[in-house]
Amino acid sequence: MPFRSTSSTPTALLGDELLRVVKLIHVARARAPRQHPLVDPMAYPLLFHLKRSTLRVSELADAVHSDVSTVSRQVSTLVDLGFVTREPDPDDGRAHVLAVTADGTALLTGIRESRDRWLQDLLADWTDDEVGSLTTALARLAADLETSLTDPTQRTDR
Repeated sequence: MPFRSTSSTPTALLGDELLRVVKLIHVARARAPRQHPLVDPMAYPLLFHLKRSTLRVSELADAVHSDVSTVSRQVSTLVDLGFVTREPDPDDGRAHVLAVTADGTALLTGIRESRDRWLQDLLADWTDDEVGSLTTALARLAADLETSLTDPTQRTDR
């Protein structure tokens, strides 16, 4: 039985369930097979962002809310494996921009298809409306989280 807060406010209950879901997703992710044996699943979000547009390493780090050194190390692996290219920035020849290759796109397709199959199995007894409502609520939560991370007036000491 999951831990229940002594407080019954909607946000206290939400906090309890979010902690539970995050932990369970972490466990499920650790048990899932990797799409590529040499690509750390933590690098997958980099590919998703680069599929949308070419970015510099610093821009990519900002987009995934990570430090430049970590992203740079992950990008180097993706470049070495042929999933990402590093080209001179057309606006500043001293800098580089990153882009997903055809092999990177194929990897992304595999990741998305695998995730979709997992979610279809997991949510098999949910209606389309229930899945849609959850998707809408999660998108709103994600947008509010991103705003709180980029707005210096928001507290982040939680």
